[in-house]
Amino acid sequence: MAIHLIYDPAFLKHDTGVHPENSLRLEAILRAIKQDETLSKKLVPLTPKPASEEDIERVHRPEMFQEIRKLCEQGAHFIDADTHISRDSFEVAKLAAGAAIGGVDAVMKADGDRALALIRPPGHHTTITHAMGFCLFNNATIAARYAQVKYGVERVFIVDWDVHHGNGTQEIFWTDPTVFYFSTHQYPWYPGTGAAGERGAGKGEGFTLNIPLRAGTAARDHVRAFNDALTEIERKFPPDLVIISAGFDSKRGDPLGGLMLEDGDFAEMTKRVLAIAEKHGAGRVVALLEGGYNLSLLGGSVHSHLAALT
Repeated sequence: MAIHLIYDPAFLKHDTGVHPENSLRLEAILRAIKQDETLSKKLVPLTPKPASEEDIERVHRPEMFQEIRKLCEQGAHFIDADTHISRDSFEVAKLAAGAAIGGVDAVMKADGDRALALIRPPGHHTTITHAMGFCLFNNATIAARYAQVKYGVERVFIVDWDVHHGNGTQEIFWTDPTVFYFSTHQYPWYPGTGAAGERGAGKGEGFTLNIPLRAGTAARDHVRAFNDALTEIERKFPPDLVIISAGFDSKRGDPLGGLMLEDGDFAEMTKRVLAIAEKHGAGRVVALLEGGYNLSLLGGSVHSHLAALT
């Protein structure tokens, strides 16, 4: 079993200016990993390649792809009030999506491999037609569709523990019974979606599960709800591949959230997800960085998650 760490310094070129989602996030994470020599020796570094237009347009409309390209080429600074861009952002976003795809390639080549992609911009808010919420392309959904097309994966399980609900991921697979989307998140909170009653539609009804949590929910209650939901999901949907939308803004002290998780909780949740992956999907897990904005805490949280992946 190998643990693949997917990263490229080009991710630092997505220039968002004075903004919570900035390049210092990745630098903080890399410092924390480098300080642990034992962990670092277990990692297999991978350099990603950009996702193709075809890869991205499996989940996004072509006109959205072209609009982001155009805005970046013109030197625009915003897609919306929350989502900052620069001239390099289009190419960096393609690279982030490509890193998610590279994670799939890495774990599908051998039984039990795992991957963590340290990427930006994040992705889980981007819908079929709109980039939003710091996100340009929806990396997790691009990876899920790629796994199905390239490797014939039948059941992909997306676990999202970011403090914000992944409205884009939910929308993209809303009617799809081949991808199960599960989210724990602060509610009500940005983007306003993720109520318990949102469970999919058509053939996809029952293949979305949201656990909305109030700000200040005790970490033990949060983790208990997470574990109980996983037990329910596993009975219905034994996955062939697990993708984690790994947002660490659900950590206590994050400036953009009000949940109370600690580093040990991320480790416990990681191990619980791994147990399901090992039982049903040969241990294949791809984790993709989403949120996490307290620079003094983020490195430790990601380190705990990565250590649990080993």
